[in-house]
Parts: sequence; structure tokens; C-alpha cells
Amino acid sequence: MKLYFLLAVAQWAGVAGFAASDDAWPMFRGPNASGVAANANPPIRIGPEQGVLWKTAVPASPGSPCVSGDRVFLTAFAEGRLETRAYDCADGRLLWSRVAPAKQLEEYHSTEGSPATSTPAADSQGVVSYFGSAGVFCYDRAGREVWQYPLPAAQTFSGFGSGTSPLIAQDRVILNRDVLEGAAIFALDRKTGKKLWETPRPDSRTGYGTPILWSHDGVTEIVVAGSLSLKGYDLANGEERWLVRGLPSSSCTTPVIGDGLLFFAGWSPGKADAPFPTWEALLRQMDKNGDGKISLEEFAWGPAAFRSIDTDKNQFIDAAEWNAFTAIVTKGENVLIAVKPGGTGDATATHSAWKATRGLPYVSSPLYYNGQVYIVKDGGMLSCFNARTGEPIFTQERIPDAAGSYYASPVAAAGRIYLASLQGKVTVIKAGGNKPEVLHQAAFGERIAATPALVGDKLYLRTATKLYAFGT
Repeated sequence: MKLYFLLAVAQWAGVAGFAASDDAWPMFRGPNASGVAANANPPIRIGPEQGVLWKTAVPASPGSPCVSGDRVFLTAFAEGRLETRAYDCADGRLLWSRVAPAKQLEEYHSTEGSPATSTPAADSQGVVSYFGSAGVFCYDRAGREVWQYPLPAAQTFSGFGSGTSPLIAQDRVILNRDVLEGAAIFALDRKTGKKLWETPRPDSRTGYGTPILWSHDGVTEIVVAGSLSLKGYDLANGEERWLVRGLPSSSCTTPVIGDGLLFFAGWSPGKADAPFPTWEALLRQMDKNGDGKISLEEFAWGPAAFRSIDTDKNQFIDAAEWNAFTAIVTKGENVLIAVKPGGTGDATATHSAWKATRGLPYVSSPLYYNGQVYIVKDGGMLSCFNARTGEPIFTQERIPDAAGSYYASPVAAAGRIYLASLQGKVTVIKAGGNKPEVLHQAAFGERIAATPALVGDKLYLRTATKLYAFGT
């Protein structure tokens, strides 16, 4: 329960203003965060000593690799420094590293989080990185700083730390920042870092997903999930165009698009499958001195979570504060939902195409691939649905010898799906079919929280201590 409490997109073709060549995996989960490399043919048989072109030591940060041209970009937390790093795709050499200055580090969970969780976004001009402790930083391909947009240290619910990643969209950089105070989505000029617009998100205090682009009906929207709802914004001016309610109270995942629909899948604790205790039960667990309230010293889930619930800042959690917190949590709906384009205002009733409630992921984002939607649930259970109708093709099929949590999201290319468990098991599944067909499996012997990158005939994988390039 403690871990769950603390831890609380797209086919790229046809997305206006989002160009990606065959040698690019330009952001979190590749082209438009889809997880799909349409023309790639990465190797099937990979392992710590199999199919390795090179490997190099990297700091233990969960940010995923992005690839542009001849460079692999990472964020890193190394010896107390927040860094953006560039590695040579040919041999894994560290080409440059730049430090993002931070007056103070955001709070983060020591084992499940990091102040360098975000994945950079890159294009032909350079790379953009976000750190919740410092802000947004832009470098050219040689590592020279172009601009920076400083931000105060993020305060996130439960102190898990920032998880969102930037999006380069046309001539601007988009960042969604769901924090306890001042949550907003904003656009910066790609060349200068000047803020072009900012839209507050006061009802979304907790969210870790990355924005994506959705082009339809002559408009290009930014879509991002947050607390309890999914929202679409106008790329040009940031105006909120629509929302769909019925999401989890805390969304860790990123939506994807395909077959003319948008898909979101997420799970968060607090519902029937992982309920929070009542106030009376919490007192029995934690009220050591019997005064009918919970002090910081008594609260077992950490100071960051305590401060998030102690809204009047009197150094105690009382019944009203706890019940207000659990009321928000229980409003959430754990769901896989398909959304139709063209909505305005509250489009929950009019533009929800279909829903499913089994096999839902916690951190791992959904994958749309070849007319099907795949999701992986903690425990190593894979589900697959018909993208147009929502009909289950298979549900909660256990991946052999690959139980445990899944923080990395599934990615796909050449008719194959690549899955990486937090415990370090990589499984290659044949796409399609009525049940998962395992093509290959390898144990790396250390945590894998980062999503792999698929580029051309290569696969890049970041484990807790290494960056690998696999190929033939």
C-alpha cells in the first residue's frame, strides 16, 4: 500500500506539425509518444551478452532514452547534479554532459523516484530537457545552452517527484506541470524559450503523463491526462477545448491515438481493489498518543504525503482533511477508455466510444498497434482489445516468467511488442493473435524503469546502471 500511495500516444503518421524520420525516437515513447517505430526492424534476441553493439555505464535515473540523428539523449542524476547527456549512437561514447542548476531539489521517493525522471525531447536543432527542480533547458547538438526557462522546485502529491516529459510541437515546446500549487500547461518558443501561453489546471494536482498531439477536423490539439479527467487544448493558444471525466484520481500514463480514436488507460489506488483506510482505521493504525489526530511523527507514509494532506498546515491531519483526501481519491475511475474526436466542453457522455475495466496499467502507458490496444498490468499480465470496438481479444494473460511491476511502457516495431519489467526481464511478444506468443526473453539482473527506444535496426535500453545498444 505504501508504494501505491507514493507512486500515485499515437500513430505518428498524419499528426500535423510532428515530423519524425526513421533515425529518430524524438521524445518519451518515440514519435508522438506512440511507442511505435513504423519502419524500424530492431533485433529480437537481445540480452546482457546477446546482440550487444555496445554498452556504457550511466547513472541510476529512470528517464528514458530519446534518439535524434547520431545521438542518444538522457537525463541523469549524477553525484547530486541534474544533467542532460548526449551519447554517440555508434559506440556509446559520452559526447557531452550539461548541468541544470537547481537551488533545491524537489522531494522524490528514494527508491521509486528520481529528480531526473523526465525524458528529453530532441529534433534536428538540439534537445530540450525538463527537471522538476529547475525548469526547462535547451541545448544545441554540440551541448551549447541555447536558453533556459527556470521554474521553482515542483511540489507533487506524496513527494514522488515529477514524471512528465516535454513535447516539441512545430515551433514550440509544450510542458504539462501538475503540481500541488500552480498546476498548468504551457508553451515556450522553440528558438528563444519565451513563454507563448499558459493555461492553469487547478483541478489537476497530480499527474505524471506526457502531452501528445491530436490532429483532426482541421485543428491540432494537445491532449494530456490529469486528476479525474482527460483534456484537449488548442495548440495555437492553449485554450481548453474539451474534457472527458471518469479517469483515476492520479494519472501516471500517457494517451495514444489510432484508428481515429484516442486511448487512455490508467489505474490508481483508492478504489475497491486498493482502498485507503477509513479515518477510524487510520487512527487505530497511527494515532500512537490517542489524541484523535495524526502528527507528522505518527504518519507512516512520509513527510511529503503528510504535507499534501495537511491542507491547513497546522502540523496535524484531522478527520476533515483525511476525508477530503479520500473523497477525491474515490471519485477516480480506473479505466481504459476510447475517445472520439471533435468534442467540445464536457464531452464525457457524447465522445466516449468504449470502456474497459480489467487488466489496467499503473505506470505503463497503453500501446496502439495494428488495430489493437495493448495494456500491461503489474504482475506481468497482458491484455489486448480491438481498437475500434473495444472487444477483448485476450484479457490478463500472464507473461511467462515475467511477473512484477511494469514502469516501462510497451513499444512495437516489425510485428513485435517489447515489454520490460521493473525487475529486469525483457520479453518480446509477437503482435496479433488470440494469446501472447513469446518470441524471446532475457533477464538483465537489474531494474528497468525506462522505456526502450526503437530506431532503424537498433534497440536502445537503459537499465539501472547501463545504456545498451542492440543490433545485428
